[in-house]
Amino acid sequence: MSIAGNLDRRAVVAELLRDRGDLLVVTGLGSPSYDVMAAGDHPLNYYLWAAMGSATTVGLGLAAAQPNRPVLVLTGDGEQLMGLGALATTALRRPANLSIVVLDNGHFGETGMQPSHAGQGVELSRVAAACGFPHSQAVTDMDAIPALRARIHAREGLNFATVKIKADNPPRALPPRDGVYVKNRFRQALGFSPN
Repeated sequence: MSIAGNLDRRAVVAELLRDRGDLLVVTGLGSPSYDVMAAGDHPLNYYLWAAMGSATTVGLGLAAAQPNRPVLVLTGDGEQLMGLGALATTALRRPANLSIVVLDNGHFGETGMQPSHAGQGVELSRVAAACGFPHSQAVTDMDAIPALRARIHAREGLNFATVKIKADNPPRALPPRDGVYVKNRFRQALGFSPN
């Protein structure tokens, strides 16, 4: 059994990042990074490479370090499944400025589109709720995305959303792959020295 969504991943990400202001974005590796890049490169995008399962923990640390700015972790179901323990830690810490959005196509898109656990019935929004996230939802309709975007920017509590997207593979829009460059650019955008 495969549980698939029907939302267009690029349209979802473009809407989430519309009028982003001071939003800090951490991407899970692979397709979420390509989706964020396709929506427009930005110095406040922190693209992760070779860090499977780490997007949520990086976002948690960033939210703690930058409590006055909204932080969005945008990742995929396969990547989030690799970091389930991070959901429990994040729920216990409860940063009010952190939102985690999982683009759930029910597949491991980067390794050949094998069905993921999410595609076989594991609902990550329910896992997040069980861990203690005060707000967790599954999004199946594009009409819900503007409200989700508003919640991300409001910084009024820890948020989690699973967005059910189509299991497709749009053309890659590759962001910078030089980790030192991405780190230094991000630090400079936050007003810190680049080292």
